[in-house]
Amino acid sequence: MLLISYDISDTKLRTKFSKFLEKYGERIQYSVFEIKNSERVLKNIEAEIRNYFEKKFTQNDSILIFHLSENCKITRYGNAKNRETDVLIV
Repeated sequence: MLLISYDISDTKLRTKFSKFLEKYGERIQYSVFEIKNSERVLKNIEAEIRNYFEKKFTQNDSILIFHLSENCKITRYGNAKNRETDVLIV
């Protein structure tokens, strides 16, 4: 699982980056995404960030990628706590 946090100054690039991440994961805060997928897909996401987006980032931009294992403990409060369980709508 990846946790990706970003602070991008250019609005157009920020929007493009968030739409890219939305294809793979869930927005858990305004500029934080949680992405659960196969190791191959996670590596492809990082490659896309490195090969396409990185050259567009400025010194004012910040992207953090946290690699979380299945054993990683995540404590959630507030709205984030509700996202911990799957919701089935019938």
